[in-house]
Amino acid sequence: MSIHYNGQDLDVDDEKFLLEAVFDDEIVPIMAAADNIALTDDHWLVIRFLRDQYRDKGHTPNFRNLVKELEDEQSGTDWKKTLYTLFPNQPARQAVRVAGLPKPFGKGGY
Repeated sequence: MSIHYNGQDLDVDDEKFLLEAVFDDEIVPIMAAADNIALTDDHWLVIRFLRDQYRDKGHTPNFRNLVKELEDEQSGTDWKKTLYTLFPNQPARQAVRVAGLPKPFGKGGY
């Protein structure tokens, strides 16, 4: 399976996660459209956070750590509720897929 992007076919797994990370912002609307997600500023905040985590640590956080770390960086938001609103199908996985990153470890990251 693959996704056509920027004149090339990018390999994806059976859950449509990219096999190799793509950090171009132009891939995000394509990945979001596949999940019927209309992107907002909050989506982009989470996407950029996940991409930074992937660059720094080589993987993305699981849901519990994602909520905690977002609350540390952006206090005043109920991130648990917000993440389920933004990415209703397993936020720690769906957000990673939309961000153009490979499938997270285990149940969704570290």
